[in-house]
Amino acid sequence: MEQLHLEEEDKRDEEKEEEACCEWDLSLSTVVSSRTTTGVVSDALGVIEFDPSNTFLATGGIARKIRIYTLNSLVSPERKSEGENDATALFLDHSNVCSYCVCTPAKLSSLRWKPGSGGAVIGSGDYDGVVMEYDLERRVPIFERDEHGGRRVWSVDYTHWDPVVGASGSDDGTMQIWDPRCGGDGGRCVALTQPSAARSPVCCVEFNPFGGPLVAVGCADGKACGYDVRKMEGPVVVFDGHKKAVTYLKFLDSNTVVSAGTDGLLKLWNINDPSRAVRRYKGHVNNRSFVGLSVWRHGGLLGCGSENNQVFVYDKRWGKPIWAHGFEPASCSGFVSSVCWRQVADDECTLVAGDSNGVLQVFVGKQKPTALSL
Repeated sequence: MEQLHLEEEDKRDEEKEEEACCEWDLSLSTVVSSRTTTGVVSDALGVIEFDPSNTFLATGGIARKIRIYTLNSLVSPERKSEGENDATALFLDHSNVCSYCVCTPAKLSSLRWKPGSGGAVIGSGDYDGVVMEYDLERRVPIFERDEHGGRRVWSVDYTHWDPVVGASGSDDGTMQIWDPRCGGDGGRCVALTQPSAARSPVCCVEFNPFGGPLVAVGCADGKACGYDVRKMEGPVVVFDGHKKAVTYLKFLDSNTVVSAGTDGLLKLWNINDPSRAVRRYKGHVNNRSFVGLSVWRHGGLLGCGSENNQVFVYDKRWGKPIWAHGFEPASCSGFVSSVCWRQVADDECTLVAGDSNGVLQVFVGKQKPTALSL
């Protein structure tokens, strides 16, 4: 009954909601693909991550390699300032613009740059249930953790305080927090929790990047919650609102979380009052796949992929998308599988999206003059 009541409230809010207003001029800047397809295995891009300096980009997926790009190789400063339209987009080949690759032993589902490493170390979670860290200067693995029983690791993250510890969520139904400094090569598990009584897979893990002890966890049974890492007996906050798997959880600010689910919805939550979602976002298509979720904190924008091979942008203030763009060719039977905003504090933005066919697209945008004058 309570769930039915919440759904009725959501419908009433949708009816009352004002029309979304786009205050940004967004356009396609660059398309990166592999021109040679003969004998090439699937290259679906499952994850895209900017480094802490926002000058390097890492991608990973089915091809068993971490590709590193410089932002300037994808978008020149001149093109960003000119704000050209889609018709002038650059078309590049991965082999020409990728700075270098690091080969991995398994398909990748997650990447995260390690804080405090100066962009020299990146962590990964793979389909074989292994967490690894790579020294990007030497391009070699320096840490390996195989504690999920061979079950796929969907998500990896690190704390933003010193000392840095990591967390991983897996198909084995657990979220594990580990300290790479302790316990030999695999690090010591300092905390382990099973969010779902049915041992449903853990799809996403994210520490609060603004500090504090909260770590957010989402599961395949629709359960989403937050734990205090100092006391892991049970969740301190529960986000109850998705009917299907919660695939991503992202902090928009220290007290606000955005969740994504395969029920086709994004939801905005106030950590201090999680009894009901502040807002829900609907327009993209997501019924079964991981389509990516990223938040641009300075601009208050949310980006996600879609199973109709489009990338969508929402403004946190409105529940309908303010912008959408399809991947080419439109007839291609793929879907947008990963997205990432560049975290910069200015009135220009960069959004990178990848699809299940290995195509990378870079979008740039500027705030409209009318919005700046408000």
